[in-house]
Amino acid sequence: MMLLPTGTSEDEKRRAAPVAVLPVGSFEQHGPCLPLATDTIVACAIAERVAASYDLFLLPPVTISCSHEHGAWPGTVSISHTTLTAVVTDIMASLRLSGPPRLALISGHGGNYVLSNIVQEANVAGPAMTLFPTREDWAAARTAAGLASGGHDDMHAGELEVSLLRHVCPELVRVGVERTDHQAAERKLLLVRGMAGYTRTGVIGEPSKGSADKGRLILQALVGSFKDHLDALTADM
Repeated sequence: MMLLPTGTSEDEKRRAAPVAVLPVGSFEQHGPCLPLATDTIVACAIAERVAASYDLFLLPPVTISCSHEHGAWPGTVSISHTTLTAVVTDIMASLRLSGPPRLALISGHGGNYVLSNIVQEANVAGPAMTLFPTREDWAAARTAAGLASGGHDDMHAGELEVSLLRHVCPELVRVGVERTDHQAAERKLLLVRGMAGYTRTGVIGEPSKGSADKGRLILQALVGSFKDHLDALTADM
């Protein structure tokens, strides 16, 4: 997997893609055994496969976003929601001048709540932007891949993320990940207390259940479910 696209301007001129694909990750703690860049790696893996499957314009990732709830752990770096909004808005404006007129945001970080608002505002005058995967897309992918845990319990650095990393870059998963399971089902004050209020290691989920085969099936399912988003973005083109 490559984090940076290597195409040329001539390549994109020939492609004339109707939609650009922007991975949005984060740089935040993922427990003792997964890298800080996990969410960016996940977003890039999904975006790369979506762009290749539908012949779309793949953009380089946004690698730092809104991770304030993880600020208790060393290495976590965040930007404000207003900065993230400005970055995505500026990218959309630039694309209208030089590239595809529609944009798919591929988010690998559940804490980027602001992306939903950006998409809502962008689509007031008609289809312009989508946010993928939605909660429903993730749920369908979990079912297709046979994950043992659900989205609520498997919140962070658990079965899903370990599966995806074991599939796309297994060398980045540290030894001992199977011994880091931690459950915290009741977290209604997460926005107040942050992750540190519910886990000492940074893990909430069951990474012991992750596998490369599950990661492959998750990505396969997500590529399929992206078609609904693409159809909605391009219906009037």
